[in-house]
Amino acid sequence: MDKNKIKLLSIGLVTGLVNGLFGSGGGTIVVPALVFLLGIDDHKAHATAISIILPLSIISTIIYLSNSFIPLNIGLKVVIGGVIGSFIGAKVLNKIPIHILRKIFGSVIIYTAIRMIMK
Repeated sequence: MDKNKIKLLSIGLVTGLVNGLFGSGGGTIVVPALVFLLGIDDHKAHATAISIILPLSIISTIIYLSNSFIPLNIGLKVVIGGVIGSFIGAKVLNKIPIHILRKIFGSVIIYTAIRMIMK
């Protein structure tokens, strides 16, 4: 099997595992892996991560719903805001220079990590 196929399958496996366990993984795993392991352009890596999140989230949602882990009254309200935010974010992505995109993305990841550790 080709080295890139092995890398891609490994990225997918780790991403799926992280998504299933923590509810994230698309951006936190896929973007850095595609950029630094495969040399894909940042804008394409972010867009690819979004497309990967959908099937992962569908599988996780089905399992979480079947186990009554999702409070639908909260989830549906967040979905409305998320749909609007996704539309805006997708339109703005290509307008942000890569060096700024990396700083924003890295800052969000670091801030989130610190908040999670401090709780």
